[in-house]
Amino acid sequence: MASLDTKMVVGICVIELYIPRNGSLKGKRQVLQSIKTKIKNRFNVAVAEVGEQDLWQKAILGVTTVANDRSFVNEVMDKVVGFVSSFPQVQIVHHQLELI
Repeated sequence: MASLDTKMVVGICVIELYIPRNGSLKGKRQVLQSIKTKIKNRFNVAVAEVGEQDLWQKAILGVTTVANDRSFVNEVMDKVVGFVSSFPQVQIVHHQLELI
């Protein structure tokens, strides 16, 4: 059984996206599903659309991970943001990272 004094760091990143060439909710879902799957597979993090579900050209993704090393969590989240910015279909409007 784990001790209650075990060190645990949770990283929470909120990424606001603009999808400029999108014209429908179906198109938005396709773009986001592809991006979310690639993020999960590459970084082993949890990711979900957490806001703006009813807008065609805007999305908010929530990404989280947990580890026992603060610098590792920070590095993973930075890499996730960089990875998302590499997709030509989306532009990052804003992102915010919190470590707990």
